[in-house]
Amino acid sequence: MKKLKAISATTILLIMILSTLAVCSSSSTINHEEELIFKEEHSPFASKHFNQIPRHLVLIYDGGAHRSIRWDSKHFAPYVSADVNGETDWLFDGFLFLEIKDGQGRGFASGYEKLPARKAEWENLLHNYFSEGNAIHALNEQIGNIRKDSNGNKSFTKRKIVLSLPEPIPGQVDWGMLDGRPLRFSNKKDRLDACKWYINYAEEFFQNANFENVELVGFYWLAEEATNSRDLAMDVASYIYSKKYDFYWIPYFNSDGYSEWEKLGFNAVYYQPNYFFNESVPYERLQETCNRARKFQMNLEIEFDERALKNNKNWGYRLHDYLDVFERNGVFDSLKVAYYQGGDAFYRLSHSKEPADVELHQRLIQLITKNKE
Repeated sequence: MKKLKAISATTILLIMILSTLAVCSSSSTINHEEELIFKEEHSPFASKHFNQIPRHLVLIYDGGAHRSIRWDSKHFAPYVSADVNGETDWLFDGFLFLEIKDGQGRGFASGYEKLPARKAEWENLLHNYFSEGNAIHALNEQIGNIRKDSNGNKSFTKRKIVLSLPEPIPGQVDWGMLDGRPLRFSNKKDRLDACKWYINYAEEFFQNANFENVELVGFYWLAEEATNSRDLAMDVASYIYSKKYDFYWIPYFNSDGYSEWEKLGFNAVYYQPNYFFNESVPYERLQETCNRARKFQMNLEIEFDERALKNNKNWGYRLHDYLDVFERNGVFDSLKVAYYQGGDAFYRLSHSKEPADVELHQRLIQLITKNKE
């Protein structure tokens, strides 16, 4: 019995040692895989899409009276194409047009202004996006200019347009009339009817424009949290899907409902790291965002603004941080990426002569042109 106990003790000790080694080895493997969490070749998404989701979707803020940027064809030029190794190559394949407020005291989603936007402001927003020489018309024109060049037709596909859908803010009573009756947003049906009206109006604008180089592929829910949308988003989604469009959403870090995006009805979702804007936000935030994106099967957003430029705040290093972590995690290989650029920071980088800005701009171009569908 004593000998048997000794053998048992030895065996147990050996098992413990081997288990410890296995755990260490496993831990090492996990750490390595965390750095490459999106490297799998298969798509992590099970959601159905009605259109191809843009690989690189740039956000274009336009429509408010407070905006000073004129989105004409020349301003779109550095977003549409770039010279790569002596040849013209296409850049962003998706353009999200959005606005958060009208610049005159009314907001298009909760929290941006004291007063909510009315039907008149919703209508004016669409008129702005479809006005001649501006926004979508200007983008279509610039793409056409490049396509006239023989090199510009190389592997061209229509650029994807996503339009923001204002939030019908709960409790609003002055939105306006629809079909002869005033809408009151304490009523879910009225909120849904306002969304349907906007979607139909936008679709009509797009169809009448008969664009050659762009196509409408979806609508973007402007509210970045689910707080006021839990009982509405799915119904809006059903209507959007009935028209064969996709429903986009870009919740902020720790946003209410970010991990419930599929239950809410969205099918094209990007997660915001919210790292760039404050130097007190630690570098680790970017890896945490990648981990969450993997866990909840979301795409990701890169964020920067004019502070990235050398002669501004010189925060280009924070944009490099995004690119470093996203590259290390295989984001550009496997996911779709949205680009928040403040007003027109990408344009400013493209025109800067500062070596640091030129380097940063070239790095973005290389990542975009290298990682295409």
